[in-house]
Parts: sequence; C-alpha cells; structure tokens
Amino acid sequence: MPNSTPTESDVDGRRHHSKEPLRLHRDQFPNRPILDTAISHAMLRRVAAGVVGNSLRLYLPSRALLFSSLDARRPGFVRALELAVEAGFPPVTRLAGGQAAMFLDESIAFAWATRDVDAHLRIRPRFEALAEWIARSLRRLGLDARVGEIPGEYCPGEFSVNLGGRVKVMGVGQRVIRGGAHIGGVLTVAQTGLLRQTLAEIYEVLGLEFHEQTAGGVADFDESLDCEQILAAMIEELSESGYVLEAQTFDESIIGEAEQLLPLHDPQAKSPSGGGLGTLLRASRHAGKTVVQEESEN
Repeated sequence: MPNSTPTESDVDGRRHHSKEPLRLHRDQFPNRPILDTAISHAMLRRVAAGVVGNSLRLYLPSRALLFSSLDARRPGFVRALELAVEAGFPPVTRLAGGQAAMFLDESIAFAWATRDVDAHLRIRPRFEALAEWIARSLRRLGLDARVGEIPGEYCPGEFSVNLGGRVKVMGVGQRVIRGGAHIGGVLTVAQTGLLRQTLAEIYEVLGLEFHEQTAGGVADFDESLDCEQILAAMIEELSESGYVLEAQTFDESIIGEAEQLLPLHDPQAKSPSGGGLGTLLRASRHAGKTVVQEESEN
C-alpha cells in the first residue's frame, strides 16, 4: 500500500498527495478517555498490518490528562496522577512520547495512522506535514498560526503550533511500530484558564519547566470560533490538499481489540509483567520531540 506522507512541494507551498483514499473517523466515546486512546492504538495496529487503509480520527475528546511513559519514570508521577483525578481529568497513558498534555471539553483531538514499512525513516516529514496542516487550517480562519516551539511551553517540540509566536495551541507526538506510524495530539480551543492552572500543578510535581503564559487556545484570539468551525476548516484543508476523504465508522470488532489494550493506557493499572506501557516501548529523540518506537507489535 503506498505511503501517503507528502513528499513534494508545489509552488504555493502545499504538498502533493497520493489519491489513495483516507479513511476519516469522527467516532466519539464519551466519558471513556482510556478507551478513546486504546481505539486509536487498535486503529494503528490495523493500518500497520494492512487490514484497513490509512486512517484519520478527528473528534471531540472527553476530559483527560495524558501522560507519557517518560512521565511515569519521574519521582512525582504518583502525585501527578492524584492531582489529575482531583481536577476531574482521568489520567491516560498516551500513544506517543513527550510530556503531560490535556484533553479539554473544548478541544479537538486527532490521530492519524499510516501504513509504511519504512515508517522510521519518515518521522520528520510526518511531523512537518501534520504541523503545516494544522497551521494552514487555522490561517484559513484568519489566525496568525505558526509552527515552532515557544520557550517554556508544555510538552515542548519543534512542531508545536502557536498563535502569534506567543501561545501554544497544538501539541503533537508520534509513535512508530513495525509496518506503520501514528501521529496525533490535541488542538486547544477554549477553557484555557483551566488548562494553565492544571498543567502548572502537574508540571511542578513532575519537576518539569512550564511557563503558564505560553499555553492557550484559539478562543483566546477569536471568541467567535468553536470546535465545529475549526474542524470544518481542517477537513477543507485536507480536501484542497488532494486527499480523498472517505467517512467511516468503527465496527464492534475494533472496540473489542481496543478493550484488550486498555491496561496499556491506564497509568494506574499493572500489566502481567509488572509494568505499564513503558515496559513495551523505547523512546528516541527526533526533531525536538520524543518518538515512541514500538518494535514488538505485528
């Protein structure tokens, strides 16, 4: 199956894409944030195995505090889990590496799985394509969206998207397995006071740097924009960039697969081997972002 990661730029800076259909999922699993992440994991496995074609989830998530396997190794991790629960954000072990991030009621989550037997060779192009897609989508709405890290931002990375060079609104991470890759993250729309306050407490106990003023959402710059308007812009940008989008719905079988993956994404659970997701993964640094590479699957 051809790889859909962009490889060439045309005169207006956009990317040419293959005409292979991109499966678009808008499914939501309200109030089950661990299942939500496990669904994206199961989707990645299916795509990497060639069971289904390249797939993109665009959805409105339930509240969650997303931790990485690297966070779990920090001395303050147990207290960070407690703080997340106290704040009303169930803790979830995320698919990708990085540092703690949040799903808010007014945010947009994305999870993009691609079939690629050489996925480990195209880590940077996937980051570039994803970040530019988000930035262009926000520019369509009149926002000064830029790609790049702001000093002191949460879950820092070269391919964060910010507004005006001042406030991070999108974070992204990546995971590579045999046969494919997942790139995903969250775009914050509103509720940014809650975002700053909660992350400040979490990052303090984890011993990580975080400057609260660097975190925000789209509504801080244009209160008239809501999640559905932004989602529409994101989908329009994909279509105009050459993707052929096919609306899809997850079937019962993938939910069953995801339920078997739940312990891997519950940071308060223990696997039979006595560890969580971190016992299965190895992390590496690419382009300023920790990339989880899971070699044992498939």
